[in-house]
Amino acid sequence: MPVYFLEIIVVALGLVMLMIDAFVKLEDKRSIAWLGMIGLAVVFGLLFAVKWPESTDGVFWQFYESGDSFSLYFKGIAIVATFLVLLMATIYTPIVVAQTARPEKDAHPQSGLGEFFALPMFACAGLMWMASANNLVSIFVSLETVTISFYIMVAYLRRNVGSLEAGVKYLILGALSTAFLVYGFAWLFGITGTMQLDGIKEALTSSDVNVTAALFAFALILVSLAFKVGGAPFHFWIPDVYQGAPTPITAFLSVGSKAAGFLVLLRLISPFLASDALVGKVTVVLGAIAFLTLLIGNLAALPQKNFKRLLAYSSVAHAGFLLMALACTPRASETAAGTSPAQVIAFYLGAYLLMTLLAFLVVTVIRSQMVSEEVDAFRGLAKRSPFLSLALLFAMASLAGIPLTAGFVGKFLVFKLAIEQEQWFLLVVGLIGAAAGFYYYLKIAASMYLATPAKDASTEPLQATMLTKTIMVILMVAIIVAGIAPNVIMGLFS
Repeated sequence: MPVYFLEIIVVALGLVMLMIDAFVKLEDKRSIAWLGMIGLAVVFGLLFAVKWPESTDGVFWQFYESGDSFSLYFKGIAIVATFLVLLMATIYTPIVVAQTARPEKDAHPQSGLGEFFALPMFACAGLMWMASANNLVSIFVSLETVTISFYIMVAYLRRNVGSLEAGVKYLILGALSTAFLVYGFAWLFGITGTMQLDGIKEALTSSDVNVTAALFAFALILVSLAFKVGGAPFHFWIPDVYQGAPTPITAFLSVGSKAAGFLVLLRLISPFLASDALVGKVTVVLGAIAFLTLLIGNLAALPQKNFKRLLAYSSVAHAGFLLMALACTPRASETAAGTSPAQVIAFYLGAYLLMTLLAFLVVTVIRSQMVSEEVDAFRGLAKRSPFLSLALLFAMASLAGIPLTAGFVGKFLVFKLAIEQEQWFLLVVGLIGAAAGFYYYLKIAASMYLATPAKDASTEPLQATMLTKTIMVILMVAIIVAGIAPNVIMGLFS
């Protein structure tokens, strides 16, 4: 099967889900989500059976990368993230229905739910296309497919003021970042005369490149993509949007949007990093943004009382580690020893998917049975649900970077890059950020196991379906396996 059939199947699945919602009478519309999950499981299996074309002479292949194992790896990340988001959406259904369903007498009691399940499919298709985009046009179209889907999903709870406010903020700032990206693309095309990434790389590595114009194009592109990945000082939208959006969509933003942003950043920054005339200045700018992101993300997370805002600043902090890896790119004339920055970023994003989606899956289960999302709501959680507490403990330990977890290996690889490139200042800041992370992650664990529940807190046990528990167990095992044998993940894209 040709590789581009994967995106076609996902789009078709999304359209079928919409058609079923519109024309089939269903008592429980969660069956639409189950259809999507089954379809995504099939598409994930097809990842291992795709065929690369023998010839790539056609016009289509000017927009779509061929024979790239990296792209298949990121497609897999998109599929797994979307599958888990749909699972969370089925758990979150009562809240979505309560805040979106139409109040008319003849309306379906779950009206509006079908679109909530279908929209992540279109975002997934955009993420998958983005993984193979090798032209400025295809990069822009796929990125905006993802972004527009997120605009709708963030503001989906129309009777929730927080969701509407988050959607408006995300829309306005997202449109501004898109303008910067298009302007940067225009400059890049003007400098190089091509929209193909290979041609751009060839032009930027030539001896007669206009350094000033190239750096200006880089600055415009970096402003836009720093917004997408949550790099400081372009991160201000993240806490409010994460807190206001529906919890499954917050999880999708945290993983899908970040993976998409860093994938595009890798593709667009690589030509600049391949140029000896540009790489020194580019890495200095990336290092400065990484420093700010690490500092602001970790320090701002310390006093947070809302769990989703804490994970929002945590997301900023992890973006800092990823930018730190990118800032440690060796000069084009040097030989990189060991793992490359692109490989480190790919591994880190895979590990980040496991631990972040596990955390949000636990939070979604808890939120569906509790009103509060505050950190205090997790006090004494181990007494109400030992299993959910254990799952959240695994997620927090990995996010903090406890040894023998995927998060530890990710941070270790970043620090190894910094040592190899003698980026001592970034290394010190990264170590300080990791130490701060130990505090704000493990205080959640301490609250669950050592603190007593609030006096007015319910003592009813928290329930989770067998499928949800099975998925949590798989994620916990994957976190440990990736921490003990990181080559399991690295082998997927090497």
